[in-house]
Amino acid sequence: MECNKEENLKDCSCTYSDCSRKGMCCECLSYHLSNNELPACCFSEEAEKTYDRSIENFIKEQNK
Repeated sequence: MECNKEENLKDCSCTYSDCSRKGMCCECLSYHLSNNELPACCFSEEAEKTYDRSIENFIKEQNK
């Protein structure tokens, strides 16, 4: 399967400007899961800006 990076970038909510995985969802998800995190697209805009991508932060955001 080919990565559709240009199409993915249209919906990418990552605000980390130096991210090398922007638009490459498979790599992004794999990277974050290996660090017990979730990617930016799982968080609200407000929560994403904190760069706290922990699963605990995700759960906390869901329970607000």
